[in-house]
Amino acid sequence: MRGAKSAKWVAIAGVVALTATACGGGDDDKGSGKVDPKGIVSYANGEPQNLLQPSNTMEAYGSVVIDALFTGLVHYDKQGNITYENAESVKPSEGNKVWTVKLKPGWKFHDNTPVTAKSYVDAWNWAADPANGQQNSSWYRDIVGYEAVHPAKGKATKKAMSGLKVVDENTFTITLKTGIPYYAYKLVYKPFFPLPAAALKDPKKYGEAPVGNGPYKFSKWDRKKMISVRTWPGYKGADKPKNGGIDFKAYNKDTGAYADLRSDKVDTMPLVPNSEIANFKNDFGDRAIEMDFSAINTINPAFYTKQWKDIDVKVIQGLSMAIDRDTIAKTVFSGTRESATSWVAKGVKGYEANTCGEYCKFDAKKAKQLIKDGGGVPGNKISIQYNADQPHKDWVVAVCNSITKSTGVKCVGDPVTDFAADTEIRDQKKVKSIYRSGWVLDYPFNGNFLADLYGTGVDGNKGGFSDKKFDKLTAQADKAKTIDESAKLYTQAEKELQNSFPGIPLWYNKTLSAYSNNVKNVEFDQAGDPILSEVQVFEK
Repeated sequence: MRGAKSAKWVAIAGVVALTATACGGGDDDKGSGKVDPKGIVSYANGEPQNLLQPSNTMEAYGSVVIDALFTGLVHYDKQGNITYENAESVKPSEGNKVWTVKLKPGWKFHDNTPVTAKSYVDAWNWAADPANGQQNSSWYRDIVGYEAVHPAKGKATKKAMSGLKVVDENTFTITLKTGIPYYAYKLVYKPFFPLPAAALKDPKKYGEAPVGNGPYKFSKWDRKKMISVRTWPGYKGADKPKNGGIDFKAYNKDTGAYADLRSDKVDTMPLVPNSEIANFKNDFGDRAIEMDFSAINTINPAFYTKQWKDIDVKVIQGLSMAIDRDTIAKTVFSGTRESATSWVAKGVKGYEANTCGEYCKFDAKKAKQLIKDGGGVPGNKISIQYNADQPHKDWVVAVCNSITKSTGVKCVGDPVTDFAADTEIRDQKKVKSIYRSGWVLDYPFNGNFLADLYGTGVDGNKGGFSDKKFDKLTAQADKAKTIDESAKLYTQAEKELQNSFPGIPLWYNKTLSAYSNNVKNVEFDQAGDPILSEVQVFEK
């Protein structure tokens, strides 16, 4: 697997390259010394929120499975350059407004039906239709005719976007409302994957047993226990698996997954528990992994609630200044987190430090004054929603203690059972006060952390935030002639967020993981996901 190519809510000159501070994956054979090409890799995962549909998956547990089953048009390398997968080329014209996609011929889905231009166009039009309930539908908003299919109000007048045209079996065009110089990067994300015709006729059946075009073929889904995929011999991509398949094991406690990893009952996991950060390198030695990846942690107000609707921004600025990020990073995370000073994650095109300004610096006195000047926190109490199946409790408690000690505002954690329940509450707009958010890149460009998260009405904007000036600035960035110019304009838009504060930046992420004695060549990518196709399994 290429590693996750999806933006996702995380349970936890060109583009700046991924930087590994330490990396596992030693090549020395263990055990018998022989590799079993049919060996099965086990990965500690969780239960996906929704059916396994590319356009309806926006969280880590489902994303890692979708990325094993499907291959999109393009991806990107460690330097942030576009690489072609199912596409032979993706070329712009007319000022980046019309994009022509040519497919590599001969690709097939796992049911042996051909992957054609129509497979993409039909899948996107189906997913854009609000009647089909796909939570990633706003990703097609740049395409001409989207509003006719998915109107903000009233009934749809069309079933297909006029900006999508099939030219021939292996060619289609995408016409955008305005030129977007970095549009090819957006095509990395899952809503732009293809679907076989049968999947559109019976979406529920194919969501429970998906048929993709990727390196692995779906085998079975034992709900809340395991999803199994197996290597597909008909795969045409360059990243052919070096193992026989993956078992995605569902855990509801990261401590349980860690115990199984230490005893070789599972082969790797996304993140070690906070309680084991100080110990995992001793536990695993050269099988321990520590590396940077492009993700950010924030806490975001639910602006649709009575508490935060029409709030004075000074209150949120004050809460941000009340958090002693550096101390929490040292104590709770044993120094393995870096305090965030921006809304954009490090390692992507256009990242700039300190766009949050003074408001991401700890200053208890000023924090208290800002909250007072803003009229105070309604009820003088906040709660932070988080999923209890991942290591969040300790830092939530530490953040709350910092806020309460600095400002007198009472702060408590609001745990929910697991990540699926957490994301469902956000989707239904039932967050009580503030929610924990973690976002990993969809594509290595700063706009992905800005317009795709905080634009008015976009799918990633779960808190109901809206800032007309910010929207105007991001629209200008999308109209730029070059990627570099667009990135600079997006940075200007990011700086505007100081004045509206859609969320409070906390830390930049690192992958802290390890792998069992059963496997080798375990590495994680810039999106923080394991590159599972490269993992090799030793003979028993």
